[in-house]
Amino acid sequence: MSKNEHMRIVVKVGTSTLTHKTGKTNIARMAKLVSVLADLHNMGHEIVLVSSGAISIGMGRLNMPKKPTEIPEIQALAAIGQGELMFMYDKLFGEYDVVVSQLLFTTDLLEREQDRKHFLDTFNQLLVYGAVPIVNENDCISVDELINGDNDCLSATVSAMINADLLVMFTDTDGLYDKNPSEHDDAKLIECVEEITPEIESLAGGAGSRGTGGFATKIKAAKIATDAGVPVVVANGSKPTKLYKILEGKSVGTRFLPKE
Repeated sequence: MSKNEHMRIVVKVGTSTLTHKTGKTNIARMAKLVSVLADLHNMGHEIVLVSSGAISIGMGRLNMPKKPTEIPEIQALAAIGQGELMFMYDKLFGEYDVVVSQLLFTTDLLEREQDRKHFLDTFNQLLVYGAVPIVNENDCISVDELINGDNDCLSATVSAMINADLLVMFTDTDGLYDKNPSEHDDAKLIECVEEITPEIESLAGGAGSRGTGGFATKIKAAKIATDAGVPVVVANGSKPTKLYKILEGKSVGTRFLPKE
C-alpha cells in the first residue's frame, strides 16, 4: 500500500477508545486521533469517521455513574452526548482548518432505494467539498445500534456503500487472538485472516465493558466489508499514530483480507 496513493479511508472508533474508565472523555487521545486524521486528510486521503461515544459523553455531562437500562433514558443520553461529541470534533478538526460534517441516519434508510441514493449523493458531495463526514446511527430515533451492538457493522456497511479502500476499526484490544488473552498467557495475536471461517468466528468473545460491541460484532463487520472487497484492520486505538503504519502495510493488529 503506497503512502503516496490517495485512498478513501473509513476509521471507526469505539467508546472505549474515546473515554477513560471513569466514563469521561479521553481528551488527549481524541486530540491525537484528530491530528492524525487531519494529517492524512492533508496528504490527500478522503477520511470518513464513524464515531461512537455519544451515550458515554452524555453520561459524563450529567455526572451519571452508571449506564441506565431503559431505552428512552439511553436515547436521551445519546441526544445530549451527540451535540457535545460533534462540538469537540468540530473544535479539534477546526484547529487544522479541516471542515467536518455530521451524518446521522437509521439503518432502514439504507433499505429504501431512493433514500439510499440521496444519502450516497450527500456523502459523495461532502467528500468533493473536502469535508470529513462524521457518521453515527441516529440513536435518538433508532434502537438497532443500542441493542444489537456498536457502530462496527455500520462502519462496514458505509465502507461497502462508498467503495472505501480501507476500513480501520479501533478498539481496546490489540486484535483477534487464537484464545482469550485475559485467560491464557500463551494467547497469540492473529496478524492476518485470509478468510472468515466458522473457526475464526468462534474465536470472537462477548461484548466489552464500556462499549456495546465485542469482537463478535467486529468479525461480523469484517465479513460485511471484506465480502464487498474492502480490506479491514482491527487494532488497538490507544495510539492513533498506528494509522501511519497501517497505511504503510506494516503488521498492526489483525488484518482481514478482502475477497476478490
